Amino acid sequence: MDIQVLSEYLEFLDIEKGLAENTLEAYRRDLNDFFNFCGNIELDCIQRTKINSYIRSLHEKHYSPTSIMRKIASLRGFFKWSNTNGIIKSNPALTLEQPKVPQKLPKVMTIEEVNNLLNQNLTKLQRVIVELLYGCGLRVSELVNLKLTDYNLNGKYLQCTGKGSKDRIVPLGKKAVKAIKDFLPERDYYLQKYNLQTKLLLINEHGKKVTRQEVYTFIHESGKKLHKAISPHTLRHTFATHLIENGADLRVVQELLGHSSVSTTQLYTHISKKRLKEVYFAING
Repeated sequence: MDIQVLSEYLEFLDIEKGLAENTLEAYRRDLNDFFNFCGNIELDCIQRTKINSYIRSLHEKHYSPTSIMRKIASLRGFFKWSNTNGIIKSNPALTLEQPKVPQKLPKVMTIEEVNNLLNQNLTKLQRVIVELLYGCGLRVSELVNLKLTDYNLNGKYLQCTGKGSKDRIVPLGKKAVKAIKDFLPERDYYLQKYNLQTKLLLINEHGKKVTRQEVYTFIHESGKKLHKAISPHTLRHTFATHLIENGADLRVVQELLGHSSVSTTQLYTHISKKRLKEVYFAING
């Protein structure tokens, strides 16, 4: 396998498709895994039977359907690009189908649980994190990369860059505005203390950028106090579900979440129906 070809493909995904760094890394891992399976076979000699053998090996290793689906998508994209650019004569993944993955409803929190989370003894930084994850439905990657120029406290909105480098405008509620205002003096103190400068909004007590892992750890530990397993994405799911439960239009929620297709957003209508049934049967037996 020519490493140069893989590098060119990843560069294409980065520059032409504008994929996020984490997505690019996932493509790199998936394709390297496949090429390691193929050994020293030339790229143009890889046939559909080899791909089928690889997929069987994933099943035998008990990879989840979601992981297998992602790896197949990586192969389809790579071979299509290679064929289009004349690197290979034919596309061995042309008729490769994506496996159907059972739709799994994400976990969401109740309003009471969200309030209990906010009523914990949170630092000013932690409160900003919760208010932006739940109040704005941000992805954790969007959250940690927010800059001072990305929000307008007077206009009560923020602009964030989501998947595919797509920008969107999200309203800021009163609590989120207050949380940011309360945190800014603390942020300035941290930067002055360590003589640092940055345009990023979220800065930890060491004057450094708040990492994705720091956010995950904080949310996970906070969930333990509620006896509930939660992640930053749980708050995003909860944001969308609560909006729909309170009558928000599906297209509006789609825009707020930054979904490219409304079919992705429709998942939250299923959650709402499920929760409605649970409440009904809890009351009526």
